[in-house]
Amino acid sequence: MDTLILLRHGKSAYPDKVKDHDRPLAQRGIRQAALAGKAIRRYGHVVDLVLCSTAERARATLDQAAVDAPVRYIPKLYGATGEQILTIVAAERGEAHTVLVVGHDPGLAEAAQILDPTFTFAKFPTSAFAVVEDGHAELHIPR
Repeated sequence: MDTLILLRHGKSAYPDKVKDHDRPLAQRGIRQAALAGKAIRRYGHVVDLVLCSTAERARATLDQAAVDAPVRYIPKLYGATGEQILTIVAAERGEAHTVLVVGHDPGLAEAAQILDPTFTFAKFPTSAFAVVEDGHAELHIPR
């Protein structure tokens, strides 16, 4: 795999009596997710495969980001640690050169830190993404 993109879901809403897994995006999260998709394309990343958490806010983030690639919804990405995320990527990537993972913190930050020990962001802001290439992770915060 040449490139791994780790995208945290957009800002979520907190409606009453809705389970964490089922929380939708807030209006801010909808805007953030669209900006994240534009930023990924602006940086020239062509995604070959998307691995997405089954949580509603992750799915909605992917929808708003409008990434044009095959998608696999992976239940185990919800709440996954960094090590678990990397294991899932290794098992699912096949021949993909650029894989986008849409998931949750702190697992995404942990995955970036495993691949690049100099990556110092302990927490991703919502809709931020890290691009990991050649053992170097760089965080991007779409505005």
